Amino acid sequence: MARLTQAEIRSAWRKLPGGARRERIEPTFRFPTFAAAIAFVDKVAAIADAADHHPDILVRYDRVTLTISTHSAGGLTERDFALAGEIETVAP
Repeated sequence: MARLTQAEIRSAWRKLPGGARRERIEPTFRFPTFAAAIAFVDKVAAIADAADHHPDILVRYDRVTLTISTHSAGGLTERDFALAGEIETVAP
């Protein structure tokens, strides 16, 4: 998978809600309970397995932060934005 240009990254960011940091997509989601946060992680795991593209997941009680990037490309690729878009469909 080819690394995206800065122009492609800016264009993709405009289409995607959530948080970001330079060479990774890093949204944080908040939930009413720890159990709800873990239920979301289960949904993310199913999406990631189906895409064969797995984010780093950090759970802090009622918050889940995902870090999405393509390590083998050294930055963001279309796969990252596709995964983030799929995850947004199950986000609160």
